[in-house]
Amino acid sequence: MPQVRLVGDNIENPGVFQLREALQLAQELELDLVEISPKADPPVCKIIDYSKFLYQQKKKQKEMKAKATKIVVKEIRFGPQTDEHDFQFKLRHAEKFLKEGAKVKAFVFFKGRSILFKEQGEILLLRLATELEELGSVEQMPKLEGKRMTMFISPKKK
Repeated sequence: MPQVRLVGDNIENPGVFQLREALQLAQELELDLVEISPKADPPVCKIIDYSKFLYQQKKKQKEMKAKATKIVVKEIRFGPQTDEHDFQFKLRHAEKFLKEGAKVKAFVFFKGRSILFKEQGEILLLRLATELEELGSVEQMPKLEGKRMTMFISPKKK
C-alpha cells in the first residue's frame, strides 16, 4: 500500500499516512489532497482547497505582471541643420520624456546630399546628450545607419 507524507495547516499531527487514510482525511475536511513534491520518498501531499489554491496562484502572477516595468521609447527627430529654437523646443520634449521614465531615441535624418553634414549631425546629438546629462545617461553613442544617425538616452534611476 503506497504511503504519503501529509503536511498542512489543517492537520493536527503531520506525518506519514497510508494513501487511503490521507484521502479519507481530505474527504472529512471537504478539501482536496494535492501532491506537492512527487519525487520525495514518500511523496509529500497537502490537504487544501485546490480551487482556492489555483486562484491564489493566478492572483500572485497578476501582481508580479503588474509590478514588471514597461519600457517606453520616445523618438525625437532632427535634421542636420536644425536651428537653435527648434533644438531648444525638442530638448524640452526630451527632458519631459526622461522625467516620465521613458527612453529617448534621438536621431538626425539625412535627406539627399545632406549626408555630407554627418559631422554636424553627430555634434547635434552629442550636444543633446550633454544638455540632458542630469536626467539621463547615453545608452548608445551616435551611430550612422544608412540615412539616419541614432543615439539612445535612458533615464537615470532615482
